[in-house]
Amino acid sequence: MGGCRADASQSHHDYPASDIFANVGCLFVAPIDGRVDEVTRVDTWNPKTNRGPDRGGLSVSIVGVDGVRYYGSHLSAIAPGIRPGATVHAGQTLGRTGKTGSARFTPPHLHFGISWPTKPNTWWIRRGAVAPQQFLNSWHHGGQLSPVSTVAKTHRTYGPDHGCREYC
Repeated sequence: MGGCRADASQSHHDYPASDIFANVGCLFVAPIDGRVDEVTRVDTWNPKTNRGPDRGGLSVSIVGVDGVRYYGSHLSAIAPGIRPGATVHAGQTLGRTGKTGSARFTPPHLHFGISWPTKPNTWWIRRGAVAPQQFLNSWHHGGQLSPVSTVAKTHRTYGPDHGCREYC
C-alpha cells in the first residue's frame, strides 16, 4: 500500500484471501512486473442480491511475469492507462483503496487475492485461491517469498474447475 499505513488480515472468511485495511485513497500498486488481466470500472454490487461477480466493486487483476494472478478489489479508483493487456511494472499504481462492492458497509480496505490465471470472468478463482498472508508478511518485512510453487500445488489439488461454489 504505497504511502499509507495498512494492516493485512491474517485470515479471511469463506475463501483464501486477505483484507488489507487502509484509508480510502491509498495506492494499490503492482506487486510484480506483468500485464493487466481484468479490470472492473463500474460498481454493480447490490446488497439485496449479493452476487459473487459483483462483490469486488472496482477491481484490477494482473498476471505477473511469474505466472501468478494478483487481484485487488473494493477500489475507489482505477489508475489511468490500466486496461486489459497493458504492461505494468512492480510498484506501478493500479488503483486506490476504497469501499466499493461488498465493502460498502465495512471499513475501507483492499481485498487481495492470489490465484492462477483463468479464462475471463472466472471470478470465483480470481478473488483468491491461495492464502496470501505469508507472502504479504514476507514482502512487508522486505522479503522476496514467492507464491509460485504454492499456486502451482494448489491449482493441481483444485483440479478441473466446475464453476462457482459460493456466492453464485
